Amino acid sequence: MDAATLADTLTSSNLLAGCSAEELADIAARGTVRAFKPGQAIILQGDPGDTLWIVLKGLARVSMVAANGREIVLDYAERGAVLGEIAFLDGGERTASVETIEPVEALSLSRTAFAEIIGKHQGLALRLLQAMARRLRQNNTVIEADRAYTSGPRLARFLLRLMMGGEGEGGDPSETRLKIALSQGELGNFAGMSREQINRQLSAWADGGIVALKGGRVTVLDRTALVDIAEAW
Repeated sequence: MDAATLADTLTSSNLLAGCSAEELADIAARGTVRAFKPGQAIILQGDPGDTLWIVLKGLARVSMVAANGREIVLDYAERGAVLGEIAFLDGGERTASVETIEPVEALSLSRTAFAEIIGKHQGLALRLLQAMARRLRQNNTVIEADRAYTSGPRLARFLLRLMMGGEGEGGDPSETRLKIALSQGELGNFAGMSREQINRQLSAWADGGIVALKGGRVTVLDRTALVDIAEAW
């Protein structure tokens, strides 16, 4: 692992995306690459957060168990995602679990090593604060979608988040694939909707030519229409 490879891995919205080549070189040099098999836990909710992870390859599921025992899917982490940053930075317990869906390679960085990097590169701490502020702003947008949007626009927004290239990341407007084929129950856990709501909405969109449903997979046929629905109140 070198700085150039690490820089190519990180996404534009990544916590470490603003790092210089020298900073990335120090991170790569002090980190350790580890491989995980499908179904293996990278992070467990409630564990100490003494390691930061950067996904180099593969796909993982980020979820948490709420106080009422319900599992909530927070995101699907792919190449370039940074995992475990909350507990890593504040020293608390892990707020969510991360389980691999397919084989994953990830770079781990200890808190001690990261503290040394922060001490060496004085501007890195401020950029991390700015990145965390952007992350908080994005989370507020998701909360807004959950509370203010009806089921149709909410599901459309989550489908766009699951599409290859993502929403608001300059993805190819012609792209129709999702990062992962989810069952309607799993999609409901991600979007905060019941399976019945998911089934009813997807069926209506299929009838309207917006999506296609086949073999448990959702294919977006009309991304423009889905964006229009996502932005509707």
